[in-house]
Amino acid sequence: SAQPKATPEQWADASGRPAPAAEDAAPVLDDALVARIERIATATLSSLLRKRGIGNATIDGLRPSQPGTRMTGLARTLRYVPNREDLFRAHGGGYNAQKRAVDALRPGEVLVMDARGETRSGTLGDIIALRARTLGAAGIVTDGGVRDLAAVTEIGIPTFHSGAHPSVLGRWHVPWGVDETIACGGTTVQPGDVIVADDDGIVVIPPGIVRELVDEAEVQEAEEAFIARMVEEGHPVDGLFPMDATWRARFEAEREADA
Repeated sequence: SAQPKATPEQWADASGRPAPAAEDAAPVLDDALVARIERIATATLSSLLRKRGIGNATIDGLRPSQPGTRMTGLARTLRYVPNREDLFRAHGGGYNAQKRAVDALRPGEVLVMDARGETRSGTLGDIIALRARTLGAAGIVTDGGVRDLAAVTEIGIPTFHSGAHPSVLGRWHVPWGVDETIACGGTTVQPGDVIVADDDGIVVIPPGIVRELVDEAEVQEAEEAFIARMVEEGHPVDGLFPMDATWRARFEAEREADA
């Protein structure tokens, strides 16, 4: 007899990948939500994820090619495995996984590379960065090195990386997996995760909670702005940071008056 078909949720759970989106599902990110995210500190997003029990949600140890810029987008993933010469001969040349991954990018997406933290070769260079920019990608994240760093920086697509290196990809890597669950900079990244990055770091947000997290973050930042203003006016931090009932009542009254 015919076997029952797995539901999208069961498929996602078994594969470790997001369930296929419904045709009429609202996009995880739209222009309005991205604009709201851009105004929220990555530190605020990280602290709110921790309050929800997600403490390992930052990609660590990387630096931006464009200091002072902000990057927000949906993750696409690329995984490298350690170089083995026979496997590189079979998988490293031609239209390999790296080239397929970058060619598949859509506007607003972030290509996240799993290079196992290996810094002794490049994982992308100017051509890959140029292709990503041309396709409208929001940025690139790699826990490996970057070749042609000056050119990649000039191309202008935000790129977070572990440093410059002149060596080619094949010194330590074989391009292997596209749109899999990967590790990058010490955390897990799945296709469709929301990536938010700036000079303070890179935060990975599960897509299902991003809107409510932004709602909470806006309230938290309003609270922090109020507290900072009160400190500037000379009030002591005791009872104010965090706010006790008296200060919270004053904050809520002020918010209602401004609404």
